[in-house]
Amino acid sequence: QVQLVESGGGLVQAGGSLRLSCTASGSILSINAMGWFRQAPGKPHELLAIITRNDTTTYGDSVKGRFTISRDSAQNTVFLRMNSLKPEDTADYYCHGNIRSISGRTADYWGQGIQVTVSS
Repeated sequence: QVQLVESGGGLVQAGGSLRLSCTASGSILSINAMGWFRQAPGKPHELLAIITRNDTTTYGDSVKGRFTISRDSAQNTVFLRMNSLKPEDTADYYCHGNIRSISGRTADYWGQGIQVTVSS
Protein backbone atom coordinates (compact mmCIF):
# COMPACT_ATOMS: atom_id res chain seq x y z
CA GLN A 1 0.00 0.00 0.00
CA VAL A 2 1.04 3.56 -0.72
CA GLN A 3 -0.24 6.58 1.18
CA LEU A 4 0.04 10.28 0.46
CA VAL A 5 -0.37 12.73 3.32
CA GLU A 6 -0.69 16.48 2.79
CA SER A 7 0.04 19.25 5.25
CA GLY A 8 0.38 23.01 5.33
CA GLY A 9 -3.04 24.26 4.36
CA GLY A 10 -5.08 26.81 6.23
CA LEU A 11 -6.35 30.36 6.14
CA VAL A 12 -4.32 33.17 4.63
CA GLN A 13 -5.05 36.71 3.53
CA ALA A 14 -5.01 37.70 -0.10
CA GLY A 15 -1.47 38.44 -1.22
CA GLY A 16 -0.03 36.05 1.31
CA SER A 17 1.84 32.78 0.91
CA LEU A 18 1.53 29.18 1.98
CA ARG A 19 3.63 26.08 1.47
CA LEU A 20 1.97 22.72 1.08
CA SER A 21 3.82 19.48 1.68
CA CYS A 22 2.96 15.94 0.67
CA THR A 23 4.84 12.85 1.74
CA ALA A 24 4.44 9.47 0.13
CA SER A 25 4.99 6.40 2.25
CA GLY A 26 4.44 2.67 2.18
CA SER A 27 5.55 0.04 -0.29
CA ILE A 28 7.29 2.41 -2.69
CA LEU A 29 9.81 1.20 -5.22
CA SER A 30 10.05 4.41 -7.23
CA ILE A 31 8.18 7.63 -7.88
CA ASN A 32 7.64 8.68 -11.48
CA ALA A 33 5.97 11.99 -10.74
CA MET A 34 4.16 13.87 -8.03
CA GLY A 35 1.94 16.85 -8.29
CA TRP A 36 -0.85 19.01 -6.99
CA PHE A 37 -4.43 19.50 -8.09
CA ARG A 38 -7.27 21.44 -6.58
CA GLN A 39 -11.02 21.56 -6.65
CA ALA A 40 -13.21 24.44 -5.64
CA PRO A 41 -16.97 24.11 -5.10
CA GLY A 42 -18.77 24.02 -8.41
CA LYS A 43 -15.54 23.97 -10.41
CA PRO A 44 -13.71 21.16 -12.18
CA HIS A 45 -10.63 19.43 -10.88
CA GLU A 46 -7.67 21.60 -11.85
CA LEU A 47 -4.04 20.73 -12.46
CA LEU A 48 -1.68 23.04 -10.58
CA ALA A 49 1.79 21.58 -10.93
CA ILE A 50 3.64 18.35 -11.59
CA ILE A 51 7.27 17.42 -11.04
CA THR A 52 8.80 14.29 -12.52
CA ARG A 53 11.62 12.09 -11.30
CA ASN A 54 13.86 14.03 -13.69
CA ASP A 55 12.76 17.34 -12.13
CA THR A 56 10.78 18.36 -15.16
CA THR A 57 7.97 20.67 -14.05
CA THR A 58 4.62 21.54 -15.56
CA TYR A 59 2.25 24.23 -14.31
CA GLY A 60 -1.37 25.07 -14.87
CA ASP A 61 -1.97 28.41 -16.54
CA SER A 62 -3.76 29.88 -13.55
CA VAL A 63 -0.77 29.46 -11.24
CA LYS A 64 2.23 30.04 -13.50
CA GLY A 65 4.55 32.59 -11.94
CA ARG A 66 2.86 32.35 -8.53
CA PHE A 67 3.23 28.70 -7.50
CA THR A 68 6.44 26.67 -7.43
CA ILE A 69 6.68 22.92 -7.11
CA SER A 70 9.76 21.22 -5.71
CA ARG A 71 10.65 17.89 -4.18
CA ASP A 72 12.88 16.13 -1.71
CA SER A 73 13.41 12.78 -3.35
CA ALA A 74 15.14 11.32 -0.32
CA GLN A 75 12.02 11.99 1.76
CA ASN A 76 9.50 11.15 -0.99
CA THR A 77 8.08 14.60 -0.41
CA VAL A 78 6.77 17.22 -2.78
CA PHE A 79 6.19 20.85 -1.91
CA LEU A 80 4.02 23.55 -3.40
CA ARG A 81 5.03 27.08 -2.60
CA MET A 82 2.09 29.39 -3.24
CA ASN A 83 2.71 33.13 -3.44
CA SER A 84 0.45 36.08 -4.21
CA LEU A 85 -2.59 34.09 -3.19
CA LYS A 86 -5.99 35.26 -4.37
CA PRO A 87 -9.47 34.53 -3.02
CA GLU A 88 -10.09 32.44 -6.14
CA ASP A 89 -7.31 30.10 -4.99
CA THR A 90 -9.63 28.94 -2.23
CA ALA A 91 -10.16 25.21 -2.76
CA ASP A 92 -9.38 21.74 -1.55
CA TYR A 93 -5.85 20.85 -2.64
CA TYR A 94 -4.90 17.29 -3.47
CA CYS A 95 -1.53 15.65 -3.78
CA HIS A 96 -1.07 13.10 -6.54
CA GLY A 97 1.63 10.56 -7.18
CA ASN A 98 2.36 8.17 -10.02
CA ILE A 99 4.21 5.55 -8.07
CA ARG A 100 5.61 2.10 -8.63
CA SER A 101 5.18 -0.13 -5.63
CA ILE A 102 7.42 -3.00 -4.62
CA SER A 103 4.90 -5.34 -6.21
CA GLY A 104 5.96 -3.91 -9.54
CA ARG A 105 2.62 -2.24 -10.16
CA THR A 106 2.51 1.42 -11.16
CA ALA A 107 -0.59 3.33 -10.15
CA ASP A 108 -1.94 6.78 -9.39
CA TYR A 109 -2.38 7.63 -5.76
CA TRP A 110 -4.13 10.58 -4.13
CA GLY A 111 -3.96 12.27 -0.79
CA GLN A 112 -7.10 12.99 1.20
CA GLY A 113 -6.97 16.66 0.40
CA ILE A 114 -6.24 19.76 2.39
CA GLN A 115 -8.19 22.98 2.53
CA VAL A 116 -6.75 26.35 1.55
CA THR A 117 -8.83 29.44 2.20
CA VAL A 118 -7.76 32.87 0.99
CA SER A 119 -9.63 35.78 2.52
CA SER A 120 -10.06 39.08 0.71
